[in-house]
Amino acid sequence: MINLDNKLAIVTGGGRGIGRGITQQLLNAGARVLIAQRQPLNNELAKHPQISFIKADLLEQQAPYEIAAAAEALGGADILVNNAGFMFEMALDDMQEEDWDRMMTVNMRAPVFLCKALLSQMRAKGGGSIINIGSIEGIGANPLHAAYCASKAGVHGFSRALAVDLGTDGIRCNAIAPGWINSDLSNDYINAQNNPTQARQDLHAMHPVGRTGEPNDIGAMVVFLASEASGFVTGQTFTVDGGRTAKLPLPF
Repeated sequence: MINLDNKLAIVTGGGRGIGRGITQQLLNAGARVLIAQRQPLNNELAKHPQISFIKADLLEQQAPYEIAAAAEALGGADILVNNAGFMFEMALDDMQEEDWDRMMTVNMRAPVFLCKALLSQMRAKGGGSIINIGSIEGIGANPLHAAYCASKAGVHGFSRALAVDLGTDGIRCNAIAPGWINSDLSNDYINAQNNPTQARQDLHAMHPVGRTGEPNDIGAMVVFLASEASGFVTGQTFTVDGGRTAKLPLPF
């Protein structure tokens, strides 16, 4: 079992969805977790002795530095998980510059400058692990997702470049590209279909493992990449999608 005892992990958006699964798996491995997000934590997380919280809006330019200050007060960051992000569907015809800028600010600028804000802490500790949550839409695309796909492809590319630049500091950087992960939002989407039962069956059939993903599936990969078990792994994007993107589509 991987042991992250006494390590401090920062997880943006760590209180819900994929971030909640990441937080849980890090806690299971013994890490302390600083959750940074706009929404307050639920009672279970708020009372957990290994969890700290900072309210942060990643649209704000100062947010990365406020998060870094909170981490410094807790002894400095060993692990950073840039998980928070958002998505909208919009045709390029309808997209305005402010729509594009909002997507890039949250999904790209905030992760980049949170990495920058934490470099001195990781260097002081002799190294660290940065894990950026991208998407299979940084590899392929769904309709009307031009801004989202561009932001996630940028996350993948930035992760590779950072691994090259920071390797001599003992800082590794990798990305994870999740596929379909179950959440309230994704369940609502399926339930809105004309035949939700059939929609779910068809969705499962797209996955060689026969199911869709859970937040803990992403959390398990985060724990591996945060640990010394992956000490020779950097600059990679790991697709965690139940084999969905490996399976060639057939018309029947």
